[in-house]
Amino acid sequence: DEAVIVVDKQPGLVVHPGAGNPDGTLVNGLLARYPELAGVGEDPRRPGVVHRLDAGSSGLLVIGRDDAAVAHLIEQFAHHRARRVYEAVVWGTPDAPHGVIDAPIGRSRRDPLRMAVAADGRPARTDYRVLESYEVPAALSRLHCRLETGRTHQIRVHLSSIGHPLVGDPTYGQRRPGLGLTRPFLHAVELAFVHPVEGREVTFTSPLAPDLREWLVGAS
Repeated sequence: DEAVIVVDKQPGLVVHPGAGNPDGTLVNGLLARYPELAGVGEDPRRPGVVHRLDAGSSGLLVIGRDDAAVAHLIEQFAHHRARRVYEAVVWGTPDAPHGVIDAPIGRSRRDPLRMAVAADGRPARTDYRVLESYEVPAALSRLHCRLETGRTHQIRVHLSSIGHPLVGDPTYGQRRPGLGLTRPFLHAVELAFVHPVEGREVTFTSPLAPDLREWLVGAS
């Protein structure tokens, strides 16, 4: 609408240009379709972007169409008033069927390209709930994860830190096999926020991406 654009991102699509990805990103596509986005927000490389999804992740994200909408959305994300729910499949089954992982996240000291749980990192909280467990093709669990903060790679780092990395995660998967997945099993299934103009909460949902849905059917 006139204030926001909600995108259902496919896997493999980088959100904004950066090192090694000068074009072909979501932002490039948005600018081609909505050229008035140019200059919106404080970072010219990320016009309208208020949060991101990893290139390998799929699902919902919101773009602000003007400076007022961007500021309004950023404030909601900063104060945890926006709701972001993800579906994930992990190795093993967490001890508790519902829990909160509260552990700060920062750059890994061993690899600056990775994130890690770090005492001097930024506060990070992930609420998870086990939806289903499987024994075939391995001991796996399907989770709903709700972000209370939005750190880089937060869900992937947090779940790996408790010994339940995402299936298919080449970075935080603890060298476990991909079981036929070529990317982490992580999809943003729900996004809710207060509309910056209308002042009412709006909620969007996205079914699992086709590749994850097909894999899940085959796995179960």
